[in-house]
Amino acid sequence: MGKETGFLELGRQDRTYGDVTARLHNYKEFVVPLTAEALKGQASRCMNCGIPHCHTGCPVNNIIPDWNHLVYEDDFRNALEVLHSTNNFPEFTGRICPAPCEAACTLNIIDQPVTIKSIECAIVDKGWQEGWITPKAPEKRSGKSVAVVGSGPAGLACAQQLARAGHSVTVFEKNDRVGGLMRYGIPDFKMEKHLINRRAAQMEAEGVVFKTSVEVGVSVSVNSLKENYDAIVFAGGAEAARRLDIPGAELPGVRLAMEFLTQQNKRNAGDDELRAAPRGSLTATGKHVIVIGGGDTGSDCVGTSNRQGALSVTQLEIMPKPPEHEDKALSWPNWPLKLRTSSSHEEGCQRDWAVLTKRVIGDNDVRALECVRVEWKDGRMQEMPGSEFTLQADLILLAMGFTGPRKAGLLDQAAVELDPRGNVKADTEKYQTSDDRIFACGDMRRGQSLVVWAIREGRQCARSVDEMLMGASDLPR
Repeated sequence: MGKETGFLELGRQDRTYGDVTARLHNYKEFVVPLTAEALKGQASRCMNCGIPHCHTGCPVNNIIPDWNHLVYEDDFRNALEVLHSTNNFPEFTGRICPAPCEAACTLNIIDQPVTIKSIECAIVDKGWQEGWITPKAPEKRSGKSVAVVGSGPAGLACAQQLARAGHSVTVFEKNDRVGGLMRYGIPDFKMEKHLINRRAAQMEAEGVVFKTSVEVGVSVSVNSLKENYDAIVFAGGAEAARRLDIPGAELPGVRLAMEFLTQQNKRNAGDDELRAAPRGSLTATGKHVIVIGGGDTGSDCVGTSNRQGALSVTQLEIMPKPPEHEDKALSWPNWPLKLRTSSSHEEGCQRDWAVLTKRVIGDNDVRALECVRVEWKDGRMQEMPGSEFTLQADLILLAMGFTGPRKAGLLDQAAVELDPRGNVKADTEKYQTSDDRIFACGDMRRGQSLVVWAIREGRQCARSVDEMLMGASDLPR
């Protein structure tokens, strides 16, 4: 490494956030990047450990020590080559990945980990600024064609790899723009959508064809794809949202988080209200908002509600409150269970844990939510007698996760085998379904997961498709 004592000389420094008051008035990204000097210093903290667990902590197996060393030497162009060798879209992961690589950092055992995510983002952002990132069209064409269903991170990664291998790739997206969950489920203040547009333009220059507003299984049949393409990849995500099964949940003020977030992202993209909200406008303006679900989607609802001018925002989680700090001796190098506070929480939010919702109160409109506190005994959740309470509510947003892919249309027509959880059954070696010409990757195969896992699966699936079509593949796994 460039400076083997760097971790002894410098403490961890990360990107900062813009002023809360200012950022609540817009949907722009507000992360303040590190200076070039600070980046070099942070890269020097990478400690040349014998076994770099960050490699395996990262789902795409980023070669982190190598590009840290290159950043320390101010060689960003080669750092970008190393970064792109394992990750098609580091500007996505550098913004929205929770960074399991940092939890696995060897330095994290006794100190604060290397700021891997910030360095990753700085490398790729500089690459775009300097014009180093250009289309990589294949030198020759294979004559084979592949249909990719879904343009989220798995579908995009798979499509790009297959196009670079020389195949004719068409991506089918049921929405009017590409990007999947990244486009419509992640707020602009976490990741602005010009980043997706820029990658889509690169991919089009590499030969990828995007067909938007085309839902396979509805406007185009699966059989039609099988007749016109040599292979098909299902990368449609896990879109079946977990519902709230309590009295009053049918009231119009109880809505899915994805509907709420999608509407605002469409407004930010310039859509008029009819196009953004065909079922009617859904906003938190002037309302007491309750978000049910303590994960990232719930946090995104908090940030969006505050920007829309909610009177109050409360986030509920059924699980107990995690500890402030993990027990590293027990958890390292795995992702630890500990309390995490997002930038959206810091903007204003009441959070409560170990809460079970019991009943939504209201007539035509939501007025309140009845709850009870719970505890765990002998591994079972039990309500605590006398702990009932009621929260004022005008809007209740459900951010309780997803149960798997939607079955109607695509999967019903394909009739591929599902696993016991309702996901498309395919292993991580071949990614082949029960139909040997249909492959599956990302959340549609593994269930609700991270963007970085989707990119990994898309890349690996592309190699398997290439092997099936050509008998061998030079694509990396």
